[in-house]
Amino acid sequence: MSAAATSPLPDTPGVTLSPDGLIALRQVTLKARGEPALANLPGGFATRRKGHGQEVADVRQYVAGDDIRHLDRGTTARTGELHVRQFQEERDRITILVADFRPSMLWGITRAFRSVAAAEALALIGWQAVEDGGRTGLLAITSGPPVIVPPRGRARGMLDVIGGMVRAHRNALQAAMAGETTDPPLAGPLSRADRIAPRGAELVIASGFDTPGDGFGDVLSRLDRDRVPRLMAITDADGTRLPRGDYPVRLSDGRHLRIALDGTGTEAPDLIDVEGFRALRVDAGQSVEDMARRLAAAFPPDRAP
Repeated sequence: MSAAATSPLPDTPGVTLSPDGLIALRQVTLKARGEPALANLPGGFATRRKGHGQEVADVRQYVAGDDIRHLDRGTTARTGELHVRQFQEERDRITILVADFRPSMLWGITRAFRSVAAAEALALIGWQAVEDGGRTGLLAITSGPPVIVPPRGRARGMLDVIGGMVRAHRNALQAAMAGETTDPPLAGPLSRADRIAPRGAELVIASGFDTPGDGFGDVLSRLDRDRVPRLMAITDADGTRLPRGDYPVRLSDGRHLRIALDGTGTEAPDLIDVEGFRALRVDAGQSVEDMARRLAAAFPPDRAP
């Protein structure tokens, strides 16, 4: 299916983004985090360290030289021996979610458009970041001007991000139905990501990486010097899931092909190479529950840059 052929109704499942649906993914994230990790896939927030923040990390027996201002009165009274609190070092964790809503993302043959799956995956990661006390922001790339939401903390910040994604996706669908089907190069808007992502921030890029543009690898390398880019390759048309048959395919340059599948195929790899960077493959046909479990393993709370 294609965006041009879909109904313009705002509640078409798998085609349009629902703010309520993205908000509800918070509970899916919390449930997935409570389940055992399926695998140790690459991820990366810095782990918490003991320091002089405000959140207690541990209580231990007093030793000479400890700051008496950190005495834990309850434990001291209970044990009859001096005990002090140790605190977790506070870090300003910033995660910028980069959503690719260009025309090549506005299609799908199973559960949802690739663009919708990208938004769901980013929302799951964004809610993870919020639950860990971080701040989230958004760069949504379309065929027109990008939608930018500056990073902000707590659930309020994530709600702003969701609002930005819904708005950008609606604009992208309207442009596609009006005949805009050409992808602008991804390198252009992505090269401006450093304007909203401070040094040390994590950039989670959800895209099919179609039409990357000249210098795309250089843009990623430049971002990698002072920030932490993490790539998710949103895929569909997995030959291991599709039934036997002939499938019409429209390429990004406008050409049309037909692909014959025999109903069998090799298992798609978990990681895909994109300009020398590893990208986690995310299947748009997965349920959001399966996607959440996969992302919880790939993006654990203690991931380090």
